[in-house]
Amino acid sequence: MTHIRMQDHDFEADNENADADDGSVISKSQRKRESTALQDLGKELFELSRDQLKKMDLPEALLGALLEAKRLTSHGAMRRQMQFIGKVMRDIEIEPINQQLAVIRGESNIAKAAFHALENWRARLIADDAALNEWLALHPATDVQQFRQLIRNARKEAAEQKPPKSSRALFKILREHSERST
Repeated sequence: MTHIRMQDHDFEADNENADADDGSVISKSQRKRESTALQDLGKELFELSRDQLKKMDLPEALLGALLEAKRLTSHGAMRRQMQFIGKVMRDIEIEPINQQLAVIRGESNIAKAAFHALENWRARLIADDAALNEWLALHPATDVQQFRQLIRNARKEAAEQKPPKSSRALFKILREHSERST
């Protein structure tokens, strides 16, 4: 009996050495970590809105699986669908998806630069009346009356050291206009 186990052990060691020679040995725990990471990425994609998902450049199979998951209500069905999403993601390139998610999260350099540009516009609009004309030249669809009112209120709030409610509203409108123009 001991002799048989020894032979089985030697056979397994020979198989491991054969796999190690070609450099393709991936441990079971490593495969599990990769699978879990793909499921986590799938969960992050699932948490996006339908519109955000449709704007992303996702493979058709993955987009379909994510939209199907949004339709499900049963916990068990949702769990199986998330596993399926992880399986679909094994066959696709993940890096472009990570880059798109970074832009959505605001972590990419492009998103940060766009955010800072909008902050600069807001500061210029509040500080200088001539900046409004520059903005209107770039974005003619802007509601001038609403902009002027927000700028006036933001200046008043800053002078009275009140919370910057109008300044935030102005930033939100600036962001909406810049997203429409891109």
